[in-house]
Amino acid sequence: MTLARIEDAGDRLIVWNMNAARRGALSVELYEVITEACARAAAEPRLRSVILASEGGYFCAGGDMNTLITRRALTEAERIVKIGELQDVARAIRACPVPVIAAVQGGAAGAGLSLALACDLIVAEAGASFVAAYVRIGLVPDGGMTAFAAQALPRQLVTEMCLLGRPVGVDRMAALGVVSVVAAEGAALAEAQALADAFAKGPRDSRAAIKALIGSAYGDEHDQLEAERAAMARAQGGDEAGEGIQAFLDKRKPSFP
Repeated sequence: MTLARIEDAGDRLIVWNMNAARRGALSVELYEVITEACARAAAEPRLRSVILASEGGYFCAGGDMNTLITRRALTEAERIVKIGELQDVARAIRACPVPVIAAVQGGAAGAGLSLALACDLIVAEAGASFVAAYVRIGLVPDGGMTAFAAQALPRQLVTEMCLLGRPVGVDRMAALGVVSVVAAEGAALAEAQALADAFAKGPRDSRAAIKALIGSAYGDEHDQLEAERAAMARAQGGDEAGEGIQAFLDKRKPSFP
């Protein structure tokens, strides 16, 4: 089964997350196609933007729980390598010379939120929610979420999202400027396409330089990405994650010590 693909739409690439059965949960295939799309956008002058979209009505539910279960059997060093795959996707999005637009249906959770925040612009449908769900299952944010959220949101809201795991609605995110367009239900991709139309013409090199300057204005994200990776590798092997992940799979509330 194909879990992700790239659609070539002339002056833009659309990366499709096709893991609808798991609400767009992350997959190795998705990592690969996002990285490929960003590399193609850097190499092909005709390409002016990249859109991340999903099938099934939900942008991305974050890490696949079955994958997280298997991670617990790995050594911490092995987990660090695996977690680095997601960090590299975030780096690819940030380094991509053309704007990367997230078209969010339903919502973005956990590493799916990290993925959305890594993008340059977010379009989200009315009713969508954003949740840093890691703490609910005894894990910590990764994929650059703490770095990107700290750049985009007030410290107290980042704390609320990460320590309490509370969903934040699209209207609140739009009021804070994180969501650029609130789309009608079913119209996230169309609104993302409209943004891509604005990038279809004009100075590609100038925009690439502007994107790089905006990125450097917030400082080097490398250290924070590495800190997240180390913390997640430890957390995935911990007792709290063991209970939290199993409780999620059992559809019950976790019982943390």
